[in-house]
Amino acid sequence: MAQEINDEQFNEIIKGDNPVVVDFHAEWCGPCKVLSPILDELDSEVENVEFVKINVDEYPELSGSYGVMAVPTVIIFQNGEVKDRFAGVQPKEAILEKVSALS
Repeated sequence: MAQEINDEQFNEIIKGDNPVVVDFHAEWCGPCKVLSPILDELDSEVENVEFVKINVDEYPELSGSYGVMAVPTVIIFQNGEVKDRFAGVQPKEAILEKVSALS
């Protein structure tokens, strides 16, 4: 299951060699509630990829620094760099394809 992290954890996690899928979400967001179980499934199925969540209401500066204008926004990092991103709900297969391209 994708774990909820804070801004300090975020800065450490995204620096790793393995891809990190960050779900920028909000508790009140309907589409976020649709995307969350998809990311949780992928987290349990995909090796060497970390899936985490950041609540945009709790960390607005962090969200703003990555240009998050809508939720959910998913940004995929590797070695501290943005490798891919999308907004809204995507099918599991599409997300898996993006992640597999990096690992």
